[in-house]
Amino acid sequence: MKKLFLLLFLISPLAFAQNHSENIKTIFNLELTEGHTYENLRYLCKDIGHRLSGSPQAAAAVEYTRQLMESYGFDTVYLQPVMVPHWVRGGKDEVKIVNSNKLGTLDLHALALGNTQGTGPSGLLGDVVEVKGLDGLNALGEGVRGKIVFFNQPMDPSLVNTFQAYSGAVGQRGSGAAEASKYGAKGVIVRSMSNRIDHIPHTGNQRYNPDYPEIPALAISTADAELLSDLLKEQSDLKVFLKSEGEMKGEVLSYNVIGEIRGTEKPEEIIAVGGHLDSWDVGEGAHDDGAGCMQAIEVLRIYKKLAWKPKRTIRAVMWMNEENGLMGGREYARVAKEKGEKHIAAIESDSGGFLPIGFSSTGTENQRGKLASWREYFTPYNIWKLDVPGGGADIGPLRDQGPILIGLHPDSQRYFIYHHTPADVFEVVDQRELELGAAAMAALVYLIEQEGI
Repeated sequence: MKKLFLLLFLISPLAFAQNHSENIKTIFNLELTEGHTYENLRYLCKDIGHRLSGSPQAAAAVEYTRQLMESYGFDTVYLQPVMVPHWVRGGKDEVKIVNSNKLGTLDLHALALGNTQGTGPSGLLGDVVEVKGLDGLNALGEGVRGKIVFFNQPMDPSLVNTFQAYSGAVGQRGSGAAEASKYGAKGVIVRSMSNRIDHIPHTGNQRYNPDYPEIPALAISTADAELLSDLLKEQSDLKVFLKSEGEMKGEVLSYNVIGEIRGTEKPEEIIAVGGHLDSWDVGEGAHDDGAGCMQAIEVLRIYKKLAWKPKRTIRAVMWMNEENGLMGGREYARVAKEKGEKHIAAIESDSGGFLPIGFSSTGTENQRGKLASWREYFTPYNIWKLDVPGGGADIGPLRDQGPILIGLHPDSQRYFIYHHTPADVFEVVDQRELELGAAAMAALVYLIEQEGI
């Protein structure tokens, strides 16, 4: 009996290292039957709520995720200080048509864009000029002086990849106010970044140019953008009233939240897996990005539950301030470089808690080839796209340090219905899809910590 026990002891590490299919099956089975991801997300969304950088809710989320990772017994859990911008929305945002010959006075569904300077208590009234994106603005140039610019470039509905469609239109939101201010505009209205026509306005970040005045910038729903465009075709002297109480309060101290399980053979080689803990101040930040944060914590919890000891160090990171500054991702990369840490891979989930279909990546030919070679382990779970270019915003600052950057790639068709809206709440997340994403990330981490990349 002693000889048999010794034999089993000697072969068990070899079996763990080589039988990847069985170990990945164990990961999926555990997550789909005993997963914690969904209930942890419920608490984050329903008990804490939205988590704009610098807000009390963001501070509560930091403490929650720290205590959660400590409760799972990770080897190390700590807070990494980072200074973040503190913007507040203030009161109700308003966009109102005031002199329509057809409809009279009409309130539109609106949200101020992030980091926007408000109009002041009296609001802002002006003539409206419609443009299709930044190219349309540049074509008019000084023709927008003294007016409110209405950016109405839709996401391209013919593109199956909705993130590609988003990228093609989001420039007008991110820098529309800054560019319009160069030409003397006094305010901007932006069509919401959505591939659906509805009455839900989408917020999102925008950046000013310090050389020009900070003019108010608000988004309106896609349905209202269509309506406003139609009315402008019939009435060129249409006037719109804007009101926003947005205000930048300066920087405040916040934290990235980090937990890790140290590797047994190559502890100096780090695999970071995470999401961004902050969200916009509307909705609950369920898909963007509570889902990614809870999936990342779950990766390490699975290891603890199975009593697996990784060869390489696995680190769960909750980045702060992706939405309106990216300060958490930048500080994490700065500290890693300062300490001489060696990240071999950084994995981010920031595309929603939808059905996973693959992983996107940015890296060397050898790194991406290694990732693609693991397709056979994922196809039983309908995860097959391993050659998509991409990565993630918070892991981007790590690129010059050499790791492969990987993004969980879910089915994106519904993501921009909820992105940056009051509709991004816990109830719109499907438990099974969320858990499949967590299991997929854990499976990929397992392959990387076993084989390297």
